[in-house]
Amino acid sequence: MFYRTYQPEDFAQLYALEELCFDPPHRFSRRYMRSLVSRDHSATWIALEEQRLTGFAIVVWAQRKAGITAYIQTIEVAPDARGTGVGRELLRRLEASASAAGAVRIWLHVEAKNAAAIHLYERQGYQCQGRQENYYPEGRAALLYAKTLSL
Repeated sequence: MFYRTYQPEDFAQLYALEELCFDPPHRFSRRYMRSLVSRDHSATWIALEEQRLTGFAIVVWAQRKAGITAYIQTIEVAPDARGTGVGRELLRRLEASASAAGAVRIWLHVEAKNAAAIHLYERQGYQCQGRQENYYPEGRAALLYAKTLSL
């Protein structure tokens, strides 16, 4: 597996993976996805296996009262690559990018029933900070997870 930062020519493969991983109304629109990957205060990492995009992840950050805070927009891994460490490595790279930008904290939403993702975050030191009912379409709840980053 080869990891690198996103390049604009990756968009077609990146969005194809978004379509594979999520059905409407849970899928980001092309327009919103393009805005995420092109933000100044963000990092997008991709995982490639033999030139095929097998995963990607996006983190954004902003200045807050308590310092720079990062938010994980998404981590997506192709179904045939799940359970191989791709998600864990993408998460590690998001954290490194956020730390390099000066972020002191990183957080995310995860669907309350997504046991595999919750397990990943907890194993990497994220702690549950609460629950938001009806966060996702169709009334699905989200858990909020956060982690303090080392500078």
